[in-house]
Amino acid sequence: MNVVIIGGGGVVGQKLARALVARGHLLGRDIAKITLADIAAPALPESGVPVEAVTCDISDRASVAACLGPEVDVIYHLAAIVSAHAEEDVDAGYRINLAGTMNVLERARALGTRPVVVFSSSIAVYGGEVPDPITDHSALNPQTSYGAQKAMGELLVTDYSRKGFIDGRAFRLPTISVRPGKPNRAASSFMSSILREPLNGQEAVCPVDDDFRHYYLSPRLCVENLIRGAEIEEAALGQNRAMQMPGRTWTIREVVDAMTAVAGPEPAKLIRWEKQPEIRRIVTGWRYDIQARKALSLGLKADESFKDNVRYYLEDDKPGR
Repeated sequence: MNVVIIGGGGVVGQKLARALVARGHLLGRDIAKITLADIAAPALPESGVPVEAVTCDISDRASVAACLGPEVDVIYHLAAIVSAHAEEDVDAGYRINLAGTMNVLERARALGTRPVVVFSSSIAVYGGEVPDPITDHSALNPQTSYGAQKAMGELLVTDYSRKGFIDGRAFRLPTISVRPGKPNRAASSFMSSILREPLNGQEAVCPVDDDFRHYYLSPRLCVENLIRGAEIEEAALGQNRAMQMPGRTWTIREVVDAMTAVAGPEPAKLIRWEKQPEIRRIVTGWRYDIQARKALSLGLKADESFKDNVRYYLEDDKPGR
């Protein structure tokens, strides 16, 4: 079993690689090799399984072809530029998030082996005038270029699967929190930073009101779901290969209260409440009343409490733990 993780240098890609190394098998077969691919060579986990780091620019077909050799069995396509970046630079967004996805799928098709392709989509595909609650059968109506690019990627995954080119499955990721590392250009980045930085003794800015509601999942369960998602029997996926990954909805106040319940009152004192209209304009177009019935029926999971999200960060990612 040979696995390639495109976007292997990112938070989720790195965690997925470590989880697969620890697990040692996928789809009922021992993992023989894991390749981590990204625009810059990713860090490598310590492993008894051969793990290779390669550079790959998904906007370049030749680069993708060099990354995805004929021996690959499972492709995780996690690479993208994130929401605010894709909104600011629409050309880069379409070049990387849409054309890049086409390059990955076309290379998978050319292999002629129908590899499993797991595509990370986003709740940004939802929005507009679609009534609540959002279900597996709600129309996609993205209100950002990033969301539109992800929606198009989902349709491609389903169509390439229907044509027999790949065995694809696409999962709409909730906002992943608490993410380790530094803030990025995602509009949702503050949904980790207002917890992560205070837990590390640093100030953070919250650009929205404390009654802002959103749909969350921890990095730990995201990785577990991506592994489970690759192993779902093809027949169980049905005619639409895209589905919502489970999550839960909380207000900003509830996630801050969860941090306080786990870590005490001091971290919350480090949050500054400063409204940022450009961030609010993007995130208030996202939806949060989401039901992930299909994924739940197929064995994917959500966190039981946001206290778990905080605990997982402290256990897995807090510097100096």
